[in-house]
Amino acid sequence: MPTVGELSNLEEIGPGDRDYLALTQRGYNPRFLARPEKIFVPASADETVVAVQRAVDQGLRIALRSGGHCFEDLVDHPETKAIIDLRLQAEVRYDQAQRSFSVGAGAGLGVVYGQLYRGWGVTIPGGSCLGVGMGGHASGGGFGPLSRLFGSVVDHIYGVEVVVVDAAGKAAVVLATRDGQNADLWWAHTGGGGGSFGVVTRFLLRSHDSDGSDDPARLLPTPPANLMTSQIILPTASEDSFVRFVGNYLAFFEDNSEPGSRFASLYAPMFVSPLLGGVCQVTPRLDADLPDARALHDEFVSAVIAGVWPPPVVVPATEGPFLDMSSRLSAPKGRAPSSGKYKGANLRRAYSPEQLRTLHRYLSDPRFQGLESGVEFLPVGGAINARSSDATAMPTRDSFMKAFFIASWRNPAEENAYLEWSRNMYRDIYVDTGGVPVPNHANGGSYINYPDNDLRDPRWNTSGVPWHTVYFGNNYARLQQIKAKWDPCDIFRHRLSIELPER
Repeated sequence: MPTVGELSNLEEIGPGDRDYLALTQRGYNPRFLARPEKIFVPASADETVVAVQRAVDQGLRIALRSGGHCFEDLVDHPETKAIIDLRLQAEVRYDQAQRSFSVGAGAGLGVVYGQLYRGWGVTIPGGSCLGVGMGGHASGGGFGPLSRLFGSVVDHIYGVEVVVVDAAGKAAVVLATRDGQNADLWWAHTGGGGGSFGVVTRFLLRSHDSDGSDDPARLLPTPPANLMTSQIILPTASEDSFVRFVGNYLAFFEDNSEPGSRFASLYAPMFVSPLLGGVCQVTPRLDADLPDARALHDEFVSAVIAGVWPPPVVVPATEGPFLDMSSRLSAPKGRAPSSGKYKGANLRRAYSPEQLRTLHRYLSDPRFQGLESGVEFLPVGGAINARSSDATAMPTRDSFMKAFFIASWRNPAEENAYLEWSRNMYRDIYVDTGGVPVPNHANGGSYINYPDNDLRDPRWNTSGVPWHTVYFGNNYARLQQIKAKWDPCDIFRHRLSIELPER
């Protein structure tokens, strides 16, 4: 009988092939570019087994790519010799046998949202960058505008189909489900990050609290039919107005992020661009069909602008259908227009006035005024915090906000200056905890989908707390044991992957 490999039509691309350059440039951050010996583009789980086996047999260092939105060089690294590109595995369908939605790891979030909603009227609470692939997004936790209502993406993963490599170096496909015999491998993919255990080829989606119905429309959340949105803009920001405006905003969400909050439907990201020529902008959105939607919106606006001078500009609210409005408020698919350095943090308490003044000082530096740089605040909490920290591998179940620091430059000659600016800003914000958001009463660590190699660099992390505690908290030791079982040869690794336990 012929083997899977003999039957395979696996696409294998090398440096001399037509599509090679385009495939190497699928990474989001132009700062990094891999030059692998081979790029495999498998169209199925069986072809993925063949791709992994060939790479292992040839001793090629493997990296995985779904949507390509990794901010660091975890894929695009000089040591990467084989990229397994999952872009062809993007099917979204209902799997009757598993009573779950089957979503290919290469599917972009925009495609997933559109097909789930148009086909069955359901959704997942994922991110608002439409080109992000399910593979890395879901494996790392996944959150977005509906997470305060419905939790993280991992709260809706019932199973994963994964290509793994055993101790003998043999690749095989495994199905791991929440209630199946491979539940440990399922758990590892609910926040352990991508590229640590194997190649996820598809996810099975069914909410953790679903009632076991055979009706697909009852297995995932039903989103609001319509959304209301507006804008709150602080065009110019003195230190005092900045501290008051951002402080009001953070205080509001700190006070209104418990599970079941009457503001659970409200998602209002804030972007603060460099302040000499930039703005502070908040873009609230919420369920427009709530009986008190307008009152909730106005209460939030009043709280954010209270005592701010000069007064912010409030753009009147508008309403529209869920999918159309969500798409309009999302970042389009595509590569970043410039190189960047990205850092993240989870907030358990609002930044102090001193931290906000530090942030204002860095954003007011006239040398770093590119409008693509800045800091974004992304509300979380709500339903995310309704589960325990070990229910999934993603440990952060007690924060109310994510902070996302962005340094972006177009001129390669400016790279070192922007890197220093970004690192110093982050270090000074967290000066009391060794330059990083060490988990404590105020900080909730960071988010593995915002990978930052600096966290394992003692020059920038002087806390004495290892990088993996910042990302995975108390769940790391369990992740290491799962790594040892399913990837004993450490085939799947990068600079922030789960490491094998010491023997």
